[in-house]
Amino acid sequence: MKIRHISIGRVIAKTVQYAFLIIGTFSSLIPIVSCITTAFKSDAEYYNTSVMTLPDNWFNFENFKVAWQEANMGRAFLNTFIILAFVLIGNTMLSAMLAYVLNRFKFKGNTLIRNLFMVAALIPGIATQVTVYQIMSSLHLVNTMYGYIFLMLGTDIIAIYIFIQFFENIPASLDEAAILDGCNYFGVFFRILLPLLKPAIVTCAILKGVSTYNEYYMANLYLQDKSLYQVVSTSLYTFTGPMGNQYNYICAGVLITMIPIVVIFILCQRYIYVGLTQGAVKE
Repeated sequence: MKIRHISIGRVIAKTVQYAFLIIGTFSSLIPIVSCITTAFKSDAEYYNTSVMTLPDNWFNFENFKVAWQEANMGRAFLNTFIILAFVLIGNTMLSAMLAYVLNRFKFKGNTLIRNLFMVAALIPGIATQVTVYQIMSSLHLVNTMYGYIFLMLGTDIIAIYIFIQFFENIPASLDEAAILDGCNYFGVFFRILLPLLKPAIVTCAILKGVSTYNEYYMANLYLQDKSLYQVVSTSLYTFTGPMGNQYNYICAGVLITMIPIVVIFILCQRYIYVGLTQGAVKE
């Protein structure tokens, strides 16, 4: 009886577990499926059918053409990739160098700086926007591409801790051997340690790149001239207005913007998993 009772309990636990997984899967897939079905619908189909109704013609790419042209998505992609290039290179290097200093050099205030970074990560970004906007405005950096790049270049706290964990797994004897061979601290970092941080670099670059790519609030606030500084996250705002939103064009544009992220994730997913797990374990 006891064995049977345990077996029934395990069956119930497994059933509940898989039920929650199925519910979570459907909850995650429904918005994507509805976006795909809406993107292929004509105006008449969109206004006369429900969201989950399948389109009559799956080869109707007119919505994608309209979304690309009317939202000026070519210009938006160009501006976005220019911003990403500067932000990813600068942010990755700043985070790696800060982590190198905090991990390899023991000085007064080291622990304090780490704790301040932790406190800064807990403060909602929206809570500081009034002050940040005043500073950006006083420096005449609002509505400029370089101003927005400078703003997004801010060091990511998560990236610092990822790099610190990777430095913990790299023995300090490598630094000492390089210094004995006549290498200075810059040489140690750029020639010895930085090549060993490839998984961490890819992980931090993807995390920062996705957040920058999807950033709408600050892009809309600081890049006010949409004719010059349109980015991917703000380009689809073209199809919204006081008379209603054209969701068939918006969904088509969303699918277009998803393509680069999906391709990059597929190509780099092994680095993401290695970067998030390898740096979390100290050898």
